[in-house]
Amino acid sequence: MLNGIPVSPGIVIGKVLLLDSRISAVPKYKINKDKIVREIIRFTRAISKTKRELIEIQRKFIDKVGKTHAAIFDAHLLMLEDSSLIEETIEQIRDKQFNVEFVFSRILGKATKSFSDIDDEYIKERAADINDVGRRVLKNLLARKHIDLSNLKERVVLVSHDVSPSDTAQMDKNKVIGFATEMGGRTSHTAIMARTLEIPAVVGVKDITQKVITGDTIIIDGVKGAVIVNPSSSILEKYLKKRADIKLLERRLSRLKNVRADTLDGQKIQLAANIESQDEVHSIIAHGANGIGLYRTEFLYLNRNDIPSEEEQFNAYKFVTQKINPQNVVIRTLDLGGDKFISKLGTPKEMNSFLGLRAIRFCLKQPDIFKTQLRAILRASHYGNVSIMFPMISGLSEMREAKVIVETAKNELDRKNLPYDRNIKIGAMIEVPSAALIADMLAKEADFFSIGTNDLIQYSFAVDRVNEKISYLYRPNHPAVYRLIKMIVDAANEADIPVSICGEMAGVPASVLALLGLGLFRFSMASVIIPEIKKLVRHVNTNDARKVAKHVLKLSTGKEADRYLISRIKKIISRAEIEVYG
Repeated sequence: MLNGIPVSPGIVIGKVLLLDSRISAVPKYKINKDKIVREIIRFTRAISKTKRELIEIQRKFIDKVGKTHAAIFDAHLLMLEDSSLIEETIEQIRDKQFNVEFVFSRILGKATKSFSDIDDEYIKERAADINDVGRRVLKNLLARKHIDLSNLKERVVLVSHDVSPSDTAQMDKNKVIGFATEMGGRTSHTAIMARTLEIPAVVGVKDITQKVITGDTIIIDGVKGAVIVNPSSSILEKYLKKRADIKLLERRLSRLKNVRADTLDGQKIQLAANIESQDEVHSIIAHGANGIGLYRTEFLYLNRNDIPSEEEQFNAYKFVTQKINPQNVVIRTLDLGGDKFISKLGTPKEMNSFLGLRAIRFCLKQPDIFKTQLRAILRASHYGNVSIMFPMISGLSEMREAKVIVETAKNELDRKNLPYDRNIKIGAMIEVPSAALIADMLAKEADFFSIGTNDLIQYSFAVDRVNEKISYLYRPNHPAVYRLIKMIVDAANEADIPVSICGEMAGVPASVLALLGLGLFRFSMASVIIPEIKKLVRHVNTNDARKVAKHVLKLSTGKEADRYLISRIKKIISRAEIEVYG
């Protein structure tokens, strides 16, 4: 029994295919001066061959899931055109007179280490991208064959030190039914692609490549993050039943797709979806979401070395808007910084990027980039029900300054006679404690609030939620969190503006029970979670929920709140099972 980080849900049972993604034996030998040109030619040919391979992989991946998630390969191809990488390799071949494999592997190792040493999860994940591209070049230099994951003959569970984005892109999900790796994190491109392909996956499983061989039986639990190698007959039977139960529950829950999410006493609850790209629209519709409560637009900017044009953004927003119309689409403006960056902008590395130039702060410093996005959003609003939301608002001045830039963008569209919704709603994402404390003032400037609990919790407890050493301090159900949320909800109600919640708490049943009791009736979450939350709210009475919330606010610790809420939710869920299974 091994444990890791669950990054793509589901349970699979299958046979291991052990993929050695590391180049462990790179030869080292001196070359004569008359062999230098030959080594340089070998290097340039390996680069060209790797480019052709990546272009073909990208083409296949576009056919599977669309252009948005295939953009990572544009970044990989650009790495192969990095003049500094190529020139340094050629220069060292000439100066040191070693074989090209050895020279390139040393340069690759230095580049990977420089990224891995930076204390930022997103940047660390880019080390995997560099390693993926370099590994392909080395294998071509060494004439080693790649395992073609798109042409497997039988169904397998992939186990590797790391599964690169290009490996993931080749996967035929009818053959690769799950994977487990030693490396990786929740924000890695590989994790994002796994979720897109709906392949159950667990990453960060220590030394798993040393504990399995090809052909072993393995269980991947992408919900709990558990990996079981060569399970006993009793454990195998347990997981077979668990997998069957999950599939049955999914089928039963699909009955609720077109059912209203009303509480027992008739309170209407809105369950919207969070999305990262237009490719997810089909999932939103399939799970019965009430619109989109959070469109994370920064993913249009990632995995590329240029900035998306107004037309590219407009077409993406328009597509989503038209597909979801007449339901509302809340488009959050660019939230770059923190764990997301774009190299084209040349922004300097910060000591603490989560507390630095990110989100609305970045946009106000880059008004031209901001206005380009705002014009695209405004133009899309002509085709449906669109709202604009600013991330990481910490005070009134930011909200006011951002609204001024919106007016400037409107004026620019007016001069071009381009149509847009002149009454478009503008909201604030409340995820900074200072914003919660002055929510009554912000409510006079905003048309709506959306509570981003992920950062609100992180900033409230001064805890980096991706740092495993202090993850125990990240307590979503802590009474302090609910007190802040109550402050925000009360301010919104007093000003008579809508308030929703779009952080991870919106998709956790125990948290939803308390949030309902605080007066939150609009939730936005990953679309696959919507049926489960709908099942819950249909078995809750808001008066009971208010009593639960009142009790939680009086508790002292997050652990106490967790125990209490879980005990209450178990009773409700048991009643809900009657509807789903009966």
